[in-house]
Amino acid sequence: MYLYNNQDWPIFKWNSEKLLPLLSYVRNRQGRLIGKMGALGFELRNEANLEILTQEIIKSTEIEGEILNREQVRSSIARRLGLEISGLVYSERNVDGIVDLMIDATKNFDQELNKERLFSWHAALFPTGHSGMHKIILGNWRDDSAGPMQVVSGVLGKEKVHYQAPPAAQLENEMRIFIDWFNLEQNTDLVLKSAIAHLWFVTLHPFEDGNGRISRALSDMLLARSDEQSYRFYSMSTQIRKERNSYYDILEKTQKSGLDITGWLEWYLNCLSHSIENSEKLLEKIIYKHLFWLKHTRVNINDRQRKILNLLLDDFEGVLNTTKWAKIGKCSQDTALRDIQDLIEKGILVKSKQGGRSTNYELKIDE
Repeated sequence: MYLYNNQDWPIFKWNSEKLLPLLSYVRNRQGRLIGKMGALGFELRNEANLEILTQEIIKSTEIEGEILNREQVRSSIARRLGLEISGLVYSERNVDGIVDLMIDATKNFDQELNKERLFSWHAALFPTGHSGMHKIILGNWRDDSAGPMQVVSGVLGKEKVHYQAPPAAQLENEMRIFIDWFNLEQNTDLVLKSAIAHLWFVTLHPFEDGNGRISRALSDMLLARSDEQSYRFYSMSTQIRKERNSYYDILEKTQKSGLDITGWLEWYLNCLSHSIENSEKLLEKIIYKHLFWLKHTRVNINDRQRKILNLLLDDFEGVLNTTKWAKIGKCSQDTALRDIQDLIEKGILVKSKQGGRSTNYELKIDE
């Protein structure tokens, strides 16, 4: 008995009284974050939007087990948004495809959804017409020619079926109902509607592959409508990636239950709340980085130094020493030491107080 087997499908129900405090809290935090971003300058807003979109695309794809090159994703987004940033790199077709999908969903959030738009998103995800080694159907719903669409885990011969999607023969009608609801239903709060759209779409599983990524894009589209702007300042996929196990657990539990989806909505709102909280921390980092370079705008810094300082200002893994500097900067250890000593003299780096076999360095933090 799956969700779509219920007699009143797809008339979802939920406990509004239970969800209202959480929804109000999320809406309040959402509004405060948008207000903070609105108070920033144009350059900082673009930088925050670029960073969040980069995270959203990388993490949404990572949930499905595919790892994208961060610099390719960032460069592809910057080119499509017309942003002038340094260090743009070539991006592959599959990267450009998911970027095109996400930008269309968020930048054109107020445009109507139709099956042709969904087909174009699906084709963008699979520019070669293949998912891995397998040729898949593009420009149409799945046909179940290889059997029913199932979500399966485990080794061959010991598979566990977590979910089986509705038969392909029902999809034309099912997707028509979904699309009409997506475009026309106006009585549900848009944050709740984004959660329902996510669940509904992955339950139908209308494509051979890419359903998770498209469902998250639909969620972002409705969240952009709720924010009334195309700028993205929080990333649901980043948080879902962190909570991936509970994400799959609540999806499976909900898809094997009745039409009361209070549990799913509660999980989604909590995930969104955590996403906004993490974005507030990211915003602080972006502002700090901006002020850092503003302070040192007239300091003579070479390209190696600039590259590694930017890494330190972002998410540098481990400690910084001359060996790591030489590896990242593709230079000798003597050159690395000269670079570091130069930045110490300029008041940008200091020796770390952390012990270790080698001397480590870190950014000098202003009081």
